[in-house]
This record gives sequence, structure tokens and C-alpha cells, in this order.
Amino acid sequence: MATEIFYSKAYIEAGTDFDTTRKSGWINDSLIADPIEGIQVVAPTPLTVKQLCEVHSPVYVNALRTGLPRELASSAGFGWDEGFFRAICASNGGVVAAALSALKSGGFAGSLSSGLHHASYNSGNGFCALNGLAIAARAAYKAGARKILVLDLDAHCGGGTHDLLVGKEWVDSVDISVCQMDSYAADNQHFTLDIIHNPASYLARIALRLKELDDLDKSYDLVLYNSGMDAMEDCMIGGLKGLDFKTIAAREEMVFSWARENKYPLAFVLAGGYTGARLDEATLVALHRLTIAESARR
Repeated sequence: MATEIFYSKAYIEAGTDFDTTRKSGWINDSLIADPIEGIQVVAPTPLTVKQLCEVHSPVYVNALRTGLPRELASSAGFGWDEGFFRAICASNGGVVAAALSALKSGGFAGSLSSGLHHASYNSGNGFCALNGLAIAARAAYKAGARKILVLDLDAHCGGGTHDLLVGKEWVDSVDISVCQMDSYAADNQHFTLDIIHNPASYLARIALRLKELDDLDKSYDLVLYNSGMDAMEDCMIGGLKGLDFKTIAAREEMVFSWARENKYPLAFVLAGGYTGARLDEATLVALHRLTIAESARR
């Protein structure tokens, strides 16, 4: 069975020209030019205003829809336009579609979505307008998933996801970051947060946290994986010196092998990764293709 990867041209309709609003298109183009065996690209259904309001404030959702007040509508850090609202509804719809696809198939699925884990109930933050992780977790729970893990390996902490899901007994979260941005007080029972400053301990800490879940006899109906590439050393926004391409590749192999061994359905999204003086578009696409290739490996 092919791994469903969700994407549509609506993902890149925002007027703002930035990695978060454009890289899904670059990756889709790469999959057309250089296909990965076992991948099927599928267009998702965009989220409705009603679905957004199940997780976010109606006042904030209305600001995103109308552009007013402009400060709230652009709180994620992007200028507002009508294409922006269409884009985030489509992209976050892809996160939900990937979660439900993985849940239904018992395997892996993904969406070429990014800009999720910093968005909170009342506003956006850090290039994240809507928190598709929280929206997808809720959708999966409503669809029958009784226990969900959010595995967040973006360079930055997922404070928005924590704020939206903390206290829900059906969610656990493992958040391993390399910088303090959007940090929060983890309870270490359902939410753990590690901020790594020594690159030599990065993979070991991920392995330890995954082993702890196994040792505690945790069992998950769905894993939502926020696969950030901004931890890679060449990324100007978040990168940790010493975390090279090979390390990130080993991380992706570790995560998917762990899910495969435990027979956990897993839905991934792209999360952070930003071009700059040291990281070009081709390399960023290659980093994100690591995740897609692992999801297709049998």
C-alpha cells in the first residue's frame, strides 16, 4: 500500500514569499522530477471555519479569515492576504487528512505542511498561524484514537501545542529542541521537554525518550511527528553546530524504525527548515525528502 502524502497548490497561495509558505511546492516539484517509490500525493480537503474554531478562538479565526484586526491576522509573522487564509486552511487540512489516513491504514502518512506548533488558542506565533498538530490530534481522537503521541523534533519548543493539549489525558508529548524559543513547563508525565545544547547528546536523548515510552508500556493509536529540519547546523534559524545532514538522516531512520517496530500508525509534517547563507533550497528539499523516504520504506 502506498504512503499517502497530502499536498495541493493551495498550500502555496499565500502572498508572502518565505520558506514556510513555499517549500511544500519545492518538495512536490522534487517528487514529480525524482519520485520516491511507494509515495502517492493526494490533495486534502481544506479545513472549515467550524473546524478551526474547535481548537482556536473564534475571534482569532475570524481575524485570519477577514484580515481584521490586521495585527491579530498577521500575528504568525506573515502579511495577511486572502490567499494566506486559503493556504493555511488547505495545509492544516492536510495534517488532519494525514492523521486520519495513518489511523485508518495502520501505517504511515504525511502532509507537506509546516508552520504549526507555535500557534496557540488566541493568536499565531513564530511563522505558525494554525496549530494543525492540535487540530489533527482532536480529529483523530474523535475518530477513535484513544491515545496519541505528539513527537516534536523541531529546533524550537512547541509551546502552542502544549497550551492547546495540556491536561488532555489522551495525549502525550515528547518535545526535543535545540533552543529555548517557545519553551514551557513540562509535567514530565504526559509532556516532556528537552533542550539540547551538546550535539553529541542529540540522538542519544531521542533514543532515551523513545525507550522510556517503551519501558513504561505506553501504547499509541497514533503518533503525530513534527519533523523539523531547522535543528540542522546549516539552518540560520535554530541550527545547532554539529548536527549535520548525516545526523538528521539517522534521526529520521530512528523515529520511523521505532514506530514500525511498535506497529504505531504515524502521520508526519515538515515543520521548520529555512534557507539562508549556508542552506540552499536543494539541500532543504533533500532534508525533507529524508522523512518522506523513511515513511515509504518497507
